[in-house]
Amino acid sequence: MQTEKLAIVIPCYNEADRLPISQFERFLPSHPNVSVFFVNDGSNDTTEAVLSTLKNRFTHQIEILNLEQNQGKANAVFRGMQWVLEKNHYPKVAYLDADLATSLEECLRLSKSVKEKIVLAFGSRILKLDNQIKRKWYRFILGRLVATAISWSLKLSIYDSQCGCKIFESSTAKKVFDQAFISKWLFDVEIFFRMIRLYGKNEIQNHLREIPLKKWVDTPDSRVSPLYFFKLWWDLFKISKKYKR
Repeated sequence: MQTEKLAIVIPCYNEADRLPISQFERFLPSHPNVSVFFVNDGSNDTTEAVLSTLKNRFTHQIEILNLEQNQGKANAVFRGMQWVLEKNHYPKVAYLDADLATSLEECLRLSKSVKEKIVLAFGSRILKLDNQIKRKWYRFILGRLVATAISWSLKLSIYDSQCGCKIFESSTAKKVFDQAFISKWLFDVEIFFRMIRLYGKNEIQNHLREIPLKKWVDTPDSRVSPLYFFKLWWDLFKISKKYKR
């Protein structure tokens, strides 16, 4: 049975030395219905050249959007999703982090849950006996604090709203990505608020699926500054204020 077409948006900023090229080279030949759309977010290293070399190997599966100036992850994802959705070729669209902490295989596996009423599936870094979630202890603690605050703000029982792997049914994605985000990093929260607006508090959980990842590996050089932990509370306040009007 052939896999339904899937487009994966990957924002990139100075990823020349850490983009896991071999994983793309291994995955793409055996999954011809999966396309990758890289958004080069104003990188000032050789990211553009690295992406171009990869595209030359997979002409029909890779596209590149080069932004002249760095605009932050939220806008890179936003621009990439709009770019893909304008094509109207893909029934499912996703976004992933460039380091592939969540692998391409995991993204494809989760995408199979997007069907019937489920219009958004997303990964969850829940540590279980039968999976491999490798996360630094301090990031885990900070992450749980943030995730709890976000869940409280949304009034939804979401364990891991910030995992960088989310897959949408395309017509829903067009409504979710119809305008830019407030925060450069906390845009996942806005996505859930927009989903609540679309489906309502009473119905929203019938359209979402949070799926534990089988494997997730923390990368050493996060693009998020540790100081953002203090600013994110202001971002969360602004987001909550906007969507609770």
